[in-house]
Amino acid sequence: MIQEIIAFGILFISIAFLIRKFFWKPKKKKGDCGENDCGCH
Repeated sequence: MIQEIIAFGILFISIAFLIRKFFWKPKKKKGDCGENDCGCH
């Protein structure tokens, strides 16, 4: 029982991390390409 809770918790955290990493990036890249080299070229 405790092992299942821990396993599902780790799975949920890893999925949330991947979603945050891949799907929340485009918001930042729209207006942040001014004077710094942010990899937009």
